[in-house]
Amino acid sequence: MKGKVKGGQTQPRHLGCYWRGLCRFPASITVPAMTRSPFDAVASRDKFARMAAVTVTYYLEVLSSWCHWAEPAWTEIKARYAGRVDFQWKIALMRPGDFPVSQAQCDWFYRRSGTIMRSSYMLNHGWLEPERAGHYDAPNLVAEAGRDFGCVDDRLRLALTHAATREGRKLGDMAEAVAAGAAASGIEATKLRARAESAEVRARIDASTAEFHAHQITQRPAFVLTDAIGDKAVFSGLVRAEPLAAAMEAMLADCAAYAAHAAHFGGPPPS
Repeated sequence: MKGKVKGGQTQPRHLGCYWRGLCRFPASITVPAMTRSPFDAVASRDKFARMAAVTVTYYLEVLSSWCHWAEPAWTEIKARYAGRVDFQWKIALMRPGDFPVSQAQCDWFYRRSGTIMRSSYMLNHGWLEPERAGHYDAPNLVAEAGRDFGCVDDRLRLALTHAATREGRKLGDMAEAVAAGAAASGIEATKLRARAESAEVRARIDASTAEFHAHQITQRPAFVLTDAIGDKAVFSGLVRAEPLAAAMEAMLADCAAYAAHAAHFGGPPPS
């Protein structure tokens, strides 16, 4: 049960049988009374159809290795459900204590995740600077700043992740993060840096990080699925497409069922 009002006004039909379209109802079956205009039903159906989209929010950290491994799944589900599901990503900054403290520790984590994912390559620890004590906001600020120049898709943030975790570039430094971001996006470096260091961009990533924690989860990547009928599914730490696709299929089916009900009965009665 999703807490929605179900059913509608009914009245018995005392005929040998009752036909509605291609459906034949025995006399013992109670069928819905036609109390609404067909035009009302169409309007209600169209309203529910517009509401039926599922939204997937992907919470990520640009330097997270597990977010790197989740990108193929993200690409797959976006292609599979294009036009049926709305997709968006948001920054969820890692806490300083979440980062490795040495190159040896970083390599141990990379070997573990790489073998789990059956990867043909190992990630590069070159971006790690232990003296930063876990403060690596710069590439996340640059990724978020790109939105203000029209970079709302994945390309800029993926270029930053690649520069750090594959090429080993030290993106904890704002100048280096801006240089990588500007080269990938074509945005003028001085303008990109100004936005990345602005109070507005900082406020946005602080807010999205707070949203992430409000879901009472700790692992990135995280995927939060919501739909028009109030359902929510939260996946924290999973990197494969299959569980996300299963949840989306269930939510899309439920939304379609609600739309079908609305097409026949409209919205719930006011009282």
